[in-house]
Amino acid sequence: MLLLPIPASLPAWTEAFCSLPVPVLADTQRALDGLARAEDERGDVDAHRIAEAVAQDPLMTLRIFASAARLSTPAEREDRRGMPETVTAALLLLGIAPFFRSLGELPLAEAAVDPARCGIASAPDGLAAVLRRARRSANFALGFAVHRMDGDAAALQTAALLHDFAELLLWCHRPELADTLAQRQAADPTLRSAPAQQALLGIELTALEQALMRAWGLPELLRRMTDDAQAWDPQVRCVSLAVRIARHSAVDWFNPALPDDWTALGELLLLSPEAARALVLDIDQ
Repeated sequence: MLLLPIPASLPAWTEAFCSLPVPVLADTQRALDGLARAEDERGDVDAHRIAEAVAQDPLMTLRIFASAARLSTPAEREDRRGMPETVTAALLLLGIAPFFRSLGELPLAEAAVDPARCGIASAPDGLAAVLRRARRSANFALGFAVHRMDGDAAALQTAALLHDFAELLLWCHRPELADTLAQRQAADPTLRSAPAQQALLGIELTALEQALMRAWGLPELLRRMTDDAQAWDPQVRCVSLAVRIARHSAVDWFNPALPDDWTALGELLLLSPEAARALVLDIDQ
């Protein structure tokens, strides 16, 4: 396997990832192929059906928002009223027929992490673990938002799904680095993600995510909801707690960090820690 140099700065990382295609999941490709045939034959495919087909794929979700942004002006991208904030709204902006015409042969995430291609035996499992975490995060965020009666529940669900997309892209484009990060954290359970990433990559992946979301013109609402630096914002806390709990419970429910998560979630939802834990377990079933 050819070892490429590590980009030296956040702008260099951003430029590198902007120059590479965003892959999608094979299941998404198959589902969209079927919907495209249905649209050709019967013309009965709407934005809601497409949104349901891509709802479990953070990478395709990312592509759809980026495609919609290319139809908008810079001023519209900074104005919440001018940008779609859900996948369904983004698809309505794109148009059903133009969306299907734009797909072509999509690059597949599974091909990018194929050990025969990338030389990293753990790459498929690494990608799958991040995908599972993203999907559970999205479910938790939706459940928390519904409990809070938040009018942006759908956007919060999407924000949680997208929260760790840079880690997915790292597995696809630089699997040797993603594997090294995973090994270091597995060897030292006390090693937190941010310092591990800073030591190896020279950046934190959350900073790369924000830079890529700005570069690709994603809605300001989603950028804010995924910005952990704005932790005073209840919507940001909703997303960050969903992600934290999904990460801490990835293996089992005995992670020593979880009691603090129950307390923090209880403060957000006005519940006792015990009730917050019960809500999470109910959502996760």
